[in-house]
Amino acid sequence: MTTMIRNRRAGARAGKSATGIPITPLEAFVTGVYASLDAAIARELDLLCLEEEIIPPCKSGCSHCCRYHIMTNSAEAHTLARYIRREMPRALIRELRTRTRQWHEWDNSMPGRYPAARAGTRTDFTAYDHLCPLLLHGSCVAYPVRPVVCRTHFVRSHPRSCRAAHDPESDGIAPVVIRSVVEKARRFTEAIKGRIEKAGADYSRSILLLPHWLAIEMRWDFALSG
Repeated sequence: MTTMIRNRRAGARAGKSATGIPITPLEAFVTGVYASLDAAIARELDLLCLEEEIIPPCKSGCSHCCRYHIMTNSAEAHTLARYIRREMPRALIRELRTRTRQWHEWDNSMPGRYPAARAGTRTDFTAYDHLCPLLLHGSCVAYPVRPVVCRTHFVRSHPRSCRAAHDPESDGIAPVVIRSVVEKARRFTEAIKGRIEKAGADYSRSILLLPHWLAIEMRWDFALSG
């Protein structure tokens, strides 16, 4: 974990960005964890390629996994929102707000959901329409601060298998996830969990779907209430 600590301290020394929005200690901690995790994943993928000739087909523009239910926690959500406010132009934030609201309308339209969708809102989404609001033109607009679950999703099967998991018109087989990469992430997830619990919060209760946390952290008026 030495690299993780070094990256975290480097972020803390930065203090604030050119935009004047300060980098919080929690944000510096999470981005430090991300940097260390990325290095560990790179080493694991190199090893898999060398020893088993496994090369994941995942690449830019392949975004079927962004239609999965992406879970994240309060620390990662805090980091994501800070990045959005600091790095994104206002026009893109407005567009992101619209896409997040549409996701919420889709989620609220499901049977048994509360609150129910408001009259006049779109409720004709299909299972394949629902995707992460951060996905724009096939790319993540917050890629540097994407959650751990996104960083560790690599498959050894054809990309069309990832589409099969959520496309109602697909008859393909389920994707083959590279489990060793997921295992490598456990200690980094534990580090974030420890930080959340050290602050006195319940880690399990801090986990929500990413679009829910996004609306909460951005303080948008359609966010879930406590």
